[in-house]
Amino acid sequence: MDKVLIEIEKLKAELEKHDEAYHSFDAPLISDAKYDELRKKLEEYRTNFPQFFEKSEKVGSKTLSIFGKIQHKKPMLSLANAFTYEDVEDFIGRIARFLGLDKKEEALDLFNFSSQTKLELFCEVKIDGLSFSARYEKGNLVYAATRGDGFEGEDVTQNVRMINNFPHQLNVENAPEVLEVRGEIYMTKQDFENLNKRQEEQGGKIFANPRNAAAGSLRQLDPYITKSRNLSYFCYSLGDYSEDFVCNSQFDLIKKLQQYGFKTEANSKLCSSVDEVMTFYNKIGDQKYQLDYDIDGMVYKVNEFNLQERLGFVARSPRWAIAHKFAAEKAKTEIENIIIQVGRTGALTPVAVLKPVNIGGVMVSRATLHNQDEISRKDIRINDVVLIQRAGDVIPQVLEVDFSKRKAESQPFIFPSNCPVCGFEVRKVDEDVVLRCMNGLSCEAQLKEALKHFVSKDAFDISGLGKKQIENFFNEGRVKNFADIFKLEEIEKTISNPLIKKEGWGEKSTQNLFAAINQKRTVSLEKLIYSIGIRHVGEVTAKVIAQHFISYENFRDKMIDISNLNHDELSKNQDFIDLVAIDGIGEKMASAIVDYFRDVRNVEMLKDLEKFLNIENAILKNSSSIWSSKSIVFTGTLSTMTRAESKKRAEDLGMKVVGSVSSKTDFVVAGEDSGSKLKKAQELGVKVLNESQWLEMLK
Repeated sequence: MDKVLIEIEKLKAELEKHDEAYHSFDAPLISDAKYDELRKKLEEYRTNFPQFFEKSEKVGSKTLSIFGKIQHKKPMLSLANAFTYEDVEDFIGRIARFLGLDKKEEALDLFNFSSQTKLELFCEVKIDGLSFSARYEKGNLVYAATRGDGFEGEDVTQNVRMINNFPHQLNVENAPEVLEVRGEIYMTKQDFENLNKRQEEQGGKIFANPRNAAAGSLRQLDPYITKSRNLSYFCYSLGDYSEDFVCNSQFDLIKKLQQYGFKTEANSKLCSSVDEVMTFYNKIGDQKYQLDYDIDGMVYKVNEFNLQERLGFVARSPRWAIAHKFAAEKAKTEIENIIIQVGRTGALTPVAVLKPVNIGGVMVSRATLHNQDEISRKDIRINDVVLIQRAGDVIPQVLEVDFSKRKAESQPFIFPSNCPVCGFEVRKVDEDVVLRCMNGLSCEAQLKEALKHFVSKDAFDISGLGKKQIENFFNEGRVKNFADIFKLEEIEKTISNPLIKKEGWGEKSTQNLFAAINQKRTVSLEKLIYSIGIRHVGEVTAKVIAQHFISYENFRDKMIDISNLNHDELSKNQDFIDLVAIDGIGEKMASAIVDYFRDVRNVEMLKDLEKFLNIENAILKNSSSIWSSKSIVFTGTLSTMTRAESKKRAEDLGMKVVGSVSSKTDFVVAGEDSGSKLKKAQELGVKVLNESQWLEMLK
């Protein structure tokens, strides 16, 4: 789990950097394929470890200040990715399980259900362009915006009006009161070639690919420059719309968009089996070079809108859609060295230093080796020739060794028995697959990484204080704990080597840093819990914990009290039992939280930090609801909806979904074959609801 947390943090930081380069400045630092590989790994983690992620996350990047800003009525979220046949099967399987459509099916032919619900996938090509949203009121174009960060985009209305054949008015007599269409703005391959020829002749910027050219052309202060670039577009989905716009499926929507005068991509198809989906995917993949525009995969959507609504969203993506990307690229190179990195939670991660190799236009010089077991299983050694794949990891991964090219003097790699940074003992904990330095924050590597996590984007997010600055301040001795960050301004007045005299710093940049730090002295409880770096605790889990304890003082005091208990006392402690019962926590994560407070160094650092902060109480979701803060347990099988959907509906009401029954539980919903939880609820006198009563509560 520590390895997971470390890689998630690295992935988010890496993706944030590339999102800004790609979405804000149309100047990507890596290829689209490489970006997709990074995103794939993050989505895999999101699927397998949802407790480490926020339920709603921004996508893309911030809007540029030179354009006006437009808030999207509905977020423009990105899609999860699939890369293999199995990924597509898993996607369909998740849908079926969520909707309860697979209960009577033994085989994986998930389209042919014996229930009344018909599940079809609408399959369309994924255009490699710039996402946009256009809003119409009473048939007239009101504004158009880029995706931006998913919640707020750039106002590009005048530029969009310049796109060939883009409707300024809907081609329909009784236009809906409101209709927001979404799609992709792109540049054809021929127009891209012509543009670069003109740019070269005029000494202008040469674009790397049609997507960059389209994005740069749309973001012109002069709309007539946009017009000269000959952009194109396709529409494929809806944003906001009024009740007078009636449409039941994605298939019907495409037809309706065409009737209204919008251009839609011609290569789409309704599929009713996994094999049919894959056959269509392979066909498009074989023919993609014949298209006059770039595509980088397919998009599969649940066709029926009523099913899309039931499925809803998870984090930054809809449950009912997925992007199926084309295959990753591979290459062979030599391992020049193997180094060991020590992470925030003490995990030792081996990394292969490679002889640089070009894979799909990107120079690759490092690859993750994951852990000691991975090195042993693949028998990876220094000087080996290996096959590298740029997919699925923060840095590329080693797929296999070419043993035919192994040198006679080759020796197995010996994993260190002590931490390479502090020299302390390393060992595996419980069922952990990684070796871990057990020295905690006394290990400088772990302390340094903890400080980097503390200031990261999803944590305190202090402008001007990133990983490089923390590394520098730590090595200089300026910052050795969380509180030191908030002492920097005061220390500056007496220190012998003030920031203002350091290379790269000046009076303005120093004052800007102090101002940014001061802006972060007020923090929410959930943000603080995430920022201090408790093992296994991600953003979503931190929010759940915060809503359980409400105030920082309550959280701190109870955790300190619990941490002083021995194992037998802990298992009987009601506060610990309540913590374990929180949906998404469980005993392993609860124990990790307790272990954090058992380390005196952590508690001292936290108590020092709290002196400099105003920590706000947690805000409960849907707090105005009469069900707000009520705790609910689901047990047994419901016939009308799955456990996952029931949980989502309860949380939408502002309720707390917990995993076990106690005297503090408000409701237990008991379906068929309810077991010990129902019995315990009856013994404790907890209100028990049958399925019809639960449905009535939802109404």
